[in-house]
Amino acid sequence: MSTRLRYWILGVGAVGLAALFIGAFVSLPGFGGERHPYGDRATKEALARHTANVVSSVNFDQRAFDTLGEESILFTAVVGTVVLLRQTRDEDRVPPRPAGVDPWVRRYALLLLPVALVVGLYVVAHGQLSPGGGFQGGVIVATSVHLLYIGVDYRALERIRPVWLYEVGDAVGEAAYLLVGVGGLIGGVAFLANTLPYGTFNTLASGGTVPLLNLAVGIEVACAVVVLVSRFLDQAVEITPDGHPGEEARSK
Repeated sequence: MSTRLRYWILGVGAVGLAALFIGAFVSLPGFGGERHPYGDRATKEALARHTANVVSSVNFDQRAFDTLGEESILFTAVVGTVVLLRQTRDEDRVPPRPAGVDPWVRRYALLLLPVALVVGLYVVAHGQLSPGGGFQGGVIVATSVHLLYIGVDYRALERIRPVWLYEVGDAVGEAAYLLVGVGGLIGGVAFLANTLPYGTFNTLASGGTVPLLNLAVGIEVACAVVVLVSRFLDQAVEITPDGHPGEEARSK
């Protein structure tokens, strides 16, 4: 395929995409008007299925299939990172030396670690009730784990972060989301349909499948972020060209 033909194909695709965007924007209701058909319908469906947080109802019920795609993008990114940043033949793993941490930084990080962990777990568990959910809470949980690296050193982080375990958790979170969807097919309805009892409104067990999907995303996101950061930290701290000390080893 010639370069000129590629530009023609790109141009035709760009014109078609622009036409679709323009058509979509023209059909949108006026900004700041009194009618909000999309928001009204989403709120009505969320309350009908006993989900207090409308955003979570949209993410894990009304458009749960789209959220599966978003979760799968993160899962695929982790797989790609693990493959690309694996240790090669011309690299050695150099154990990092103990790092000197300012006492105030150490106190702040170690004090904040349990608080961040509890907040992250709370955000995941209450995603169907209040702002937040699996994506946000998962990131907070992963961040709390790495506060140990900031407050102590890399070796302390390694002791509480067996990477293989988080890799398994990443796969389990992705698989759990799919299995909930397959459960709908087994029950004779659509994939990812909300088929479980809706429960009592504004309780942890309310929302049908929403809490389960939210939990699956929280597990996947938390484990995925830990694995991602671990691979980049390995490259910066431990894995170095053959016969050369690590960057952190030199700086410490």
